[in-house]
Amino acid sequence: MSQELHRSVLLREAVDALVTDPDGFYIDGTFGRGGHSAAILKQLGPGGRLLAVDKDPQAIAYARRHFGTEPRFSIWHGSFADMDLAAGEQAGQVRGILLDLGVSSPQLDQPERGFSFMRDGPLDMRMDTSRGISAAQWVNTEAETEMVRVFKEYGEERFARRIAAAIVRRRTEKPFVRTRDLAEVVKAANPAWEKGKHPATRVFQAIRIHINGELDDLKSVLEKSLALLAPGGRLVIISFHSLEDRLVKRFIREKERGPQLPRGLPIMHSQIARSLRAVGRAIKAAAFETEDNQRSRSAVMRAAEKLGGA
Repeated sequence: MSQELHRSVLLREAVDALVTDPDGFYIDGTFGRGGHSAAILKQLGPGGRLLAVDKDPQAIAYARRHFGTEPRFSIWHGSFADMDLAAGEQAGQVRGILLDLGVSSPQLDQPERGFSFMRDGPLDMRMDTSRGISAAQWVNTEAETEMVRVFKEYGEERFARRIAAAIVRRRTEKPFVRTRDLAEVVKAANPAWEKGKHPATRVFQAIRIHINGELDDLKSVLEKSLALLAPGGRLVIISFHSLEDRLVKRFIREKERGPQLPRGLPIMHSQIARSLRAVGRAIKAAAFETEDNQRSRSAVMRAAEKLGGA
């Protein structure tokens, strides 16, 4: 799949949940190759505005090339965790925020980005190639105990200790440089392969999440979204693995429930300050989409609306 043929997951469902005011101000926090942004712009009227955000310099260049003449559109290079800076004076007036989490198809499909062990390439994995340490630097220098923590916490890898020990043993002889090299070492150290899944899948996921700060960024933007959204504004998030979806689900549930007060406190149920309400149930990709695009199989979309005065 080329950059130009990138297909956005749950495209119609996400845009329908997001856009409630065609003349409102919206944020696409994960521009990628602009699939969701293009669909949002089609829903907006002449007074509508869309701010897109992305870490990836390639995504920024693509946006400027393909969306640069659209007066209702602007692009900002950085993490969606800092979208409050990008929104500026629009903070508190945003009608909708969309996040399509994880790595994009163009990033996966370019061997030189180092996200995938299916195609050999430099061991990089940075979404923003202009800053931060690469995956190669991390696996060649990180303490074994920290590797174990990352593999367990972000990859839910049962054999984290064995795999981390194998990586440390190998790097003392020869540093890791290529994706396939690391994948082969992980594969040899993994004693129980899951059916239909490469034995390095969880470790690669864990390294990618860690060096890009993906879960920390998600926690940050969830909290900031409340200050950014106008009353009635929507938060729509598409997750691709359980760690992300768990964070999103818990956040929406806690804000919908409101602060937990001591039992017996003389306060009416209606007086409890709630900041969000869930919009519908979690949505997964339909059968026709999962057949056409395998990467949509793990997608889960959740939406919530900011309550007035929150």
